[in-house]
Amino acid sequence: MDNNGVGSWLHRRRQKSGPKTALVSADRAVSYGQLAERTDRLANALGCRGVAKGDRVAYLGENDPSFVETFFACGLLGAIFVPLNTRLAAPELQFQLQDSGARLLVNASALDAVAAASVVDTAVTHRFVVASDGGTESSAVGLPSGVEHYEGVLQAAAATPLDVAVGLEDGAMILYTSGTTGRPKGALLTHGNITWNCFNTVVDMDLSRNDVALMISPLFHVASLDMGLLPMLLKGATVVLEAKFDAGRVLGLVSQHKVTTLNGVPTTFQMLCDHPDWPTADLGSLDKLTCGGSAIPRRVLDAYEERGIGFTSCYGMTETAPGATMLPVARSREKAGSAGLPHFFTDVRIANPLGGPAEVGQVGEIQVSGPNVIREYWNRPDATADSYADCTWFRSGDLGFQDEEGFLFVSDRIKDMIISGGENIYPAEVEAAIAELEAVGSVAVIGVPDDKWGEVPRAVVTLREGAQLSEEQLRAHLEGRLARYKIPKSVVFVDEMPRTASGKIRKTDLRKLMPANGQLQ
Repeated sequence: MDNNGVGSWLHRRRQKSGPKTALVSADRAVSYGQLAERTDRLANALGCRGVAKGDRVAYLGENDPSFVETFFACGLLGAIFVPLNTRLAAPELQFQLQDSGARLLVNASALDAVAAASVVDTAVTHRFVVASDGGTESSAVGLPSGVEHYEGVLQAAAATPLDVAVGLEDGAMILYTSGTTGRPKGALLTHGNITWNCFNTVVDMDLSRNDVALMISPLFHVASLDMGLLPMLLKGATVVLEAKFDAGRVLGLVSQHKVTTLNGVPTTFQMLCDHPDWPTADLGSLDKLTCGGSAIPRRVLDAYEERGIGFTSCYGMTETAPGATMLPVARSREKAGSAGLPHFFTDVRIANPLGGPAEVGQVGEIQVSGPNVIREYWNRPDATADSYADCTWFRSGDLGFQDEEGFLFVSDRIKDMIISGGENIYPAEVEAAIAELEAVGSVAVIGVPDDKWGEVPRAVVTLREGAQLSEEQLRAHLEGRLARYKIPKSVVFVDEMPRTASGKIRKTDLRKLMPANGQLQ
């Protein structure tokens, strides 16, 4: 084949595993042969509507076979896939569509209203709407011009296989990461970045064609897609897609499908072991649990180990596609708190304040190099130039150290990012939205501990002289402007902020002064 990218995987897998189940969704099984044919049809349909190599196609929806089909159809054409976060508000989605220059949007019918609002003043000229029940309506019924039913489009398209020349250096996907300056950046992952990340995952997790993965995290997150779904399909294993997370249902699905592997964040794993069905659930098939986002609470680790199930912890970011390090299950107790060793085809180093190599145990910036690391941000040469040391090492912005065996320990986050239930929240974006209120004199958004989500955003606000503003008014202002998970769960009004000599708010001091009860000390 001339296509050496990820788009060729289903063609190759169809030859080796045609009848085998690739996907299970709502108890509907799709074989590798069927998935390859549907992807061929979608690729031909996209091509007939003007999508060509290098063009961008966006997807807005929950975990569904159509997500997988759209991703691989883009790969067949050499187009660039742009997965969108379903939790974002219309203005946030609109910015990503505008910035990426997407020409076509595939969206779930349940999100049709926000999709329609999001494409206004963008380059999107066509939309395919995926029925919630996988229906097969005619593509001409009940929709405005330029909008078609997804299943109707596939039925009318040719199933002729495509073989466009695509190389590992070509762009495959744009994933948006929340920007520290208030605007998200699009990380451009190449076919090579994704392929090498999958190699790392297959090697370090010892994946097998007999594995069954249950996707309980949204596929628009890079970890779920690139460390959950894609390595499994590369190996010819089976993936069970779950659109919404429900702890009781997940426990039942593990037993029903003999699930062997789960990827998630501490919050999801905590909710599973706290569920009433946990003590009696049949979890005998589980042998690979991968947790990222933040450290696993000891209580959760104990609950799983009592059931004979160990955790693999990992560290990474969108820009590393996303794997950087992984902690072997066998060392999880001995190296408690560690994010593990570098992936097989990836290198990690710690840079001291002068930019040189840090000594063992010395805290410095975590930097990552390897074929899984992006080479650029989409349309952001300034951000690209600032993100690399020695033109090779990606600067994570995180602080950490390595022990004498090379195990990584993450110490702090330079960029003040808040991780809430696995979602990344950058305070600058939230602060900019709050600052639009005339009553606000100054604002700082910080993360505070939360039993369920790990941490949640809190807004600390000073008001202009004589102004009045309630917490309810502030939150109402943010509704529709920001995704709900970004909206502060609490607001504290103070008379003054701790500041540096230059007038910058000292967030480190603010966190120390702002305990969970919200009262300044």
